[in-house]
Amino acid sequence: MSLLETRPAAGDPASRVARAFAPPLVAIALTVISAMVLFVLLGRDPGAALRVLFLAPFEDLPELALKAAPLALCAAGLAVSFRGNVWNIGAEGQLVVGAIAAGAVAMQVAPEATFEWWPIALLAGAAGGIGWAAITGWLRDRFGANEILVSLMLVYVAQLLLGALLEGPWRDPDAQDPQTRMFEAAALLPVWLAGTRLHVGVPLALVVVLGVWLFQMRSAAGYRIRVGGMAPHAAAYAGFNGRASLWIALVISGGCAGLAGALEAIGPTGQLTPAISSGFGFTAIIIAFMARLNAGASLLAALALAVIHVGGELAQSRLSLPPTLTGVFQGLLLLYLLLADTLAGHRIRWNWSAS
Repeated sequence: MSLLETRPAAGDPASRVARAFAPPLVAIALTVISAMVLFVLLGRDPGAALRVLFLAPFEDLPELALKAAPLALCAAGLAVSFRGNVWNIGAEGQLVVGAIAAGAVAMQVAPEATFEWWPIALLAGAAGGIGWAAITGWLRDRFGANEILVSLMLVYVAQLLLGALLEGPWRDPDAQDPQTRMFEAAALLPVWLAGTRLHVGVPLALVVVLGVWLFQMRSAAGYRIRVGGMAPHAAAYAGFNGRASLWIALVISGGCAGLAGALEAIGPTGQLTPAISSGFGFTAIIIAFMARLNAGASLLAALALAVIHVGGELAQSRLSLPPTLTGVFQGLLLLYLLLADTLAGHRIRWNWSAS
């Protein structure tokens, strides 16, 4: 029989750094090994498949950055929220509502418009995400509702709302599938790098993520959120306002997710479709934990998950692999990360004595 017992706390800084960053690296390595086994079972050359999945995405860095930007935004906001023990699982729904709000602005832009509407659409997207997260905050604050269940259920409400709009008043009558018309140029994010689809939203996302990191690690309010998450009784004894931390965490996470949705709507997509998100809000949960709930580190973690996203799409086209491959690898990565975290904080003690 084996038991887990808590490891003693690491004393020197090098041990603490190793314990913080070793689990994500171990999880990535185990995911790669699992990918090789899976490719063999599927009858594919594991070496060629791994090159397509993990190396080919770097052949087009602008596309990789387009994928990483919304992931990093969502993950940075969730890192603040989770660090404060506010379990906002509904970033996916907040992203969808942000896309709806940005799309609502973009659809008002006339073809002859010369005024740049995209900043207003971005603000509307962030406001939409905040408003959707505020529903969760109000229900928890007012009635003590479980924010995990509420935020998760609101994801499906947001998706149904998007579907109703695309099937109804916003549907493009000339399209066979439910979608809006293409947005006008004045509502779209300007291209940042000529000859690519890389738009100004990518550096903007970088600035926002760094701003969130500064708030989390260098501000008094960020400190109160972190203390409230790690030691709620100590935070209450110190007079920290738990309600304020709840609302600040949800505003930041909801705003970041809504902004990510706006980037997708008026960025490379240029319209609203049922698949506006590609599951970015759920993927961001994995990224936040890979980043050790550090908003700044979410940039690197988002890049790693963006590689899996792009690599999965390339594997579908080049190797005829199933589209569910990306979700399989994301699930394995989360599983291995949780396992590595558990073993990093505990050690196995073997006890063979009869009970």
